[in-house]
Order: sequence, then structure tokens, then C-alpha cells
Amino acid sequence: MKIVIVDDDIFVSGALTTILEASGKVTVAASGTDGKEAAELYKIHQPDVLLMDIRMKEKSGLDASAEILEEFPDAKILLLTTFSDDEYIVKALKLGAKGYLLKQDYASILPALEAVCSGQTVFGTEIMSRIPELIHSGSSFHYEDYDISRRELEIIRLIADGLSNKEIASQLFLSEGTVRNYLSSILDKLQLRDRTQVAVFYYKHK
Repeated sequence: MKIVIVDDDIFVSGALTTILEASGKVTVAASGTDGKEAAELYKIHQPDVLLMDIRMKEKSGLDASAEILEEFPDAKILLLTTFSDDEYIVKALKLGAKGYLLKQDYASILPALEAVCSGQTVFGTEIMSRIPELIHSGSSFHYEDYDISRRELEIIRLIADGLSNKEIASQLFLSEGTVRNYLSSILDKLQLRDRTQVAVFYYKHK
């Protein structure tokens, strides 16, 4: 797995490089110190995952994520921070970031990278527990207006609960391929980009 690390603390990026490459599963193609560099390094290396801090001086990780995702909609960005501020969590979700972990949770970083690389979204337990209250708007909404079937709504709920396609398939007695087809249909009908946005959409209109 090829990654790029961006953190304004060179000691943190150095430590992460050492830890992750020691696993034998990760190659750090490059490292940077601010969001401006992140965008440039992403273009050059196009890594499997971009591991990036949020709070940086020249350009924040959120601003860099927005810029990168505009040019590379399929970019896999895992945000890493010491801050669990509500504002950052909501922005990260709405941008389409693939994960958001608290920096001190070192043991979770490699598994999170592997999950994001395989197409999953990863948010720390502490963060996931707060998502519903952060983005719940209480507005009335009818899925029927978007031609969402009962089975599709069931899958949307399970995605919002954090289940993978494999887990959804097992719970609903479907094949993974069928679940993927349902997800593609849901994304098309709701005009969303990925399963993270499906979860955000669900909680926002719950």
C-alpha cells in the first residue's frame, strides 16, 4: 500500500513513517508539512491513501481535502488529528473524507489505512458515537420522493450503522454483488458519491 503523509510536525510524520513501514505493509512515497504540499504531493504520487493532519498553518487538511477531491473524486483521504471538534467532524463527513481518527490512537492507524484502502470508511469509536447528534437536522423527508425502495432504505440504515457490504449481505441473505448493485442505485438516486455520504444523508434526514 502506497501512502503519503502530511503533518506540520515533522517528528509525528517521521514516527508514523517508521511505525507504518516497519509493518511491511506500507510504503511511504512522500511526506509534507501543510495542505498546499498535500495537494501537490497527491498529484505527483496519487497514493492509495493520503494520511493527513487537519490543523496546519498554510492550508488546513480540510481545505486540502476539498481541493484534492474536486480534482480526484475517488481520492482516499484519512484525516488524523488531536482535535475532536464538532466542526471538523461534520466538515470531514460532508467533504467525503474516508476516515477521521484521533492522532493519539496509534494502534488504530494501520488497520484504518487498510480499511480505507479496501474501500471502507473509518471513523474512531468516539467520533462515530457523536455523528447522529451532530448532523441530525430534524427536517421532514420522504425517501419515496426519490424512488427509494423499502429494501434500499433498509440497506441505507445498515450503512449508517457502519456495516460493510459483506455484513449487510449476511444480515439480509443477499450476495455481496447484489448489495453493491443496491448501493450503486442508492448513490444514483440520491446523487451521492460514496457510502459515507449515504450515512450522513440518513442521519441528517432521520
